[in-house]
Amino acid sequence: MTFFSYKDGEMHAEGVALGAIADKVGTPFYCYSAGALRAAWQEFADGIKGFDADICYAMKANSSLAVIRLFGELGAGADIVSVGEMRRALAAGIPAGRIVYSGVGKKASELMAALEAGVGQINVESSAELETLNAVAGQLGVRADITIRVNPDVDAETHAKITTGRKENKFGIDIDLAREAFRLAGGLPNLRVVGVAMHIGSQLTSLEPYRAAIVRVRELIGQLREDGHRIERFDIGGGLGIVYAAEKPPAVGDFVALVGRETAGLGCKLTFEPGRRLVGEAGVLVSEVILVKPGAAKTFVIVDAAMNDLIRPTLYEAWHDIVPVRERPGAATIRCDIVGPICESGDFLAQDRDLPPLAAGDLVMVRSAGAYGAVMASSYNSRPLVPEVMVDGTRFAVTRPRPTIDEMLAAERFPPWVEPPGTE
Repeated sequence: MTFFSYKDGEMHAEGVALGAIADKVGTPFYCYSAGALRAAWQEFADGIKGFDADICYAMKANSSLAVIRLFGELGAGADIVSVGEMRRALAAGIPAGRIVYSGVGKKASELMAALEAGVGQINVESSAELETLNAVAGQLGVRADITIRVNPDVDAETHAKITTGRKENKFGIDIDLAREAFRLAGGLPNLRVVGVAMHIGSQLTSLEPYRAAIVRVRELIGQLREDGHRIERFDIGGGLGIVYAAEKPPAVGDFVALVGRETAGLGCKLTFEPGRRLVGEAGVLVSEVILVKPGAAKTFVIVDAAMNDLIRPTLYEAWHDIVPVRERPGAATIRCDIVGPICESGDFLAQDRDLPPLAAGDLVMVRSAGAYGAVMASSYNSRPLVPEVMVDGTRFAVTRPRPTIDEMLAAERFPPWVEPPGTE
């Protein structure tokens, strides 16, 4: 089912015209479809039927409280990578016991906060972290349930900046060194080793890297059991891709079936941590054309969304489809760059695109912006963060308002030895 489509010539999110939202909240804004979020969740829920498995939503993809709450009501746990994300998960109603704390560099204070909150599992990524966590747990008089994340040295065949499972990546413990790390963990009195974790990357469009990684970790689990460890959980991670341009990512059912085949007889409870796959195609960014600037080399369509609002094209050379909010059937196209007003040459949303002619005041929609969009935004150039809106059927609500510039200024302070202007 398509949750963003033209109706009577205007793009709608479910039953709401994007133009009507723009009139209410201004531009640019992010818009999420509750129906699309539920459909993506249901695809995973259906896929794991019959498995001893949990789904923990990877919040780094989109940490909107409204999004987390929706998934929590459907039964999701949360995969977090910071105490801030933990606080968000708890605020959205995710039980602490359904939270998995991942991340390559956790401070002692952060580990203490996680243990005090009662998170269900901590994925440890280094021997140094094992020692730190053991000391913190000892101070609190608890035993921490941990998995150790291993790096299986498998190329995810995705963008270099989002590949996490090769030896040269910073994540996890090299699989060849894993038995020693587990030996260390097994001797620490305040840790309870319960399983193995992996995560090989993001935006995977092939199942072969998953198969190769699972085969390597499955072999390791056998060795660890021979060493006397009780390995009860296998955290598969996430990373399944979505459609941005012409990708053909695997169906969730095919992915889960592969995991089932490769873990058959292993006797481990599985944890899946989808992020982008649940939210990516469920969100769009809507922007208004400020002006069109013809040039000798190319035409620039300057819009009011910029790299600070959606950094993926600049950071990852990522493609996002961009379409007019008002349908232009049969219109001749022009070759143009869609750029923002930021004072950077890297400030673009798209380059060399063929689009119907656009004019000042027209609205455009950037597809597949629900993951790593608003959550990676900044206030560079003192531009207020973009508001987030959720649509559910024929209703919509602002779930994060656009801050005013006065509110942004009020969050800062002059040093005490400086007289603020106007107080002389």
